Amino acid sequence: MGDSPQHLIIGATGGIGRATCALLRESGARLAVAARTADAVQELAAELDAVPVVLDLADPASVESGFSAAAETLGGLDGVACLAGSLLLKPAHLTTDEEWEHAIAQNATAAFRTVRAAAKRMKSGGSIVLMGSAAARTGLPNHEAIAAAKGAVQGLTLAAAASYAGRGLRVNCVAPGLVRTPLTERITGNERSLEASAAMHALGRIGEPEEPARAIAWLLDPAQSWVTGQVLGVDGGLGAVRPRG
Repeated sequence: MGDSPQHLIIGATGGIGRATCALLRESGARLAVAARTADAVQELAAELDAVPVVLDLADPASVESGFSAAAETLGGLDGVACLAGSLLLKPAHLTTDEEWEHAIAQNATAAFRTVRAAAKRMKSGGSIVLMGSAAARTGLPNHEAIAAAKGAVQGLTLAAAASYAGRGLRVNCVAPGLVRTPLTERITGNERSLEASAAMHALGRIGEPEEPARAIAWLLDPAQSWVTGQVLGVDGGLGAVRPRG
């Protein structure tokens, strides 16, 4: 595969995805950048001198073809990160079946398809990184669907880490708190919502994309060859620490 690690980043055009790709390229990794929208993928690939891959996690055939294209073009895969996801803030009694199913599809099903496709191709070790959430680690109001979906991702992480440890394939998860990205702009763009959200984090602020990105890049690094089955909270304390009153 060569001296430089070769990674496929899914959800590369999102806020955390872009930050992750930038860090990996700075470290010398070769990248395949994947998302659903061809124009956005092509633009990002041109910026980073990366391989563009159009991949729709809602379509199993697209996942398989996208993985095959990335592995073939790069000459193999050392790491895969699935950074796709969604955000829904509603209590259970106001959540429709369609919203529930969308949350599960965009998070749990997307992560499962990523693991399945990666495990077929990464026969000699490597790293898979999935995206969890502090919402699955602590009870937050109006987070039922997303907490359940991300809880599934975190359970998948542990089971897959056990299944593939024998071949040296590591599986880990990064669980952020609220991060300032285009996906969260509805919250972060409102002064009152932003203030309330920042106060929920023990460190008194929300995160920036580069902060979970650094954890993702660290877990993808082949140097972390003894780290697997971990759910790493990069969340300003939201998942485990009560803020001071």
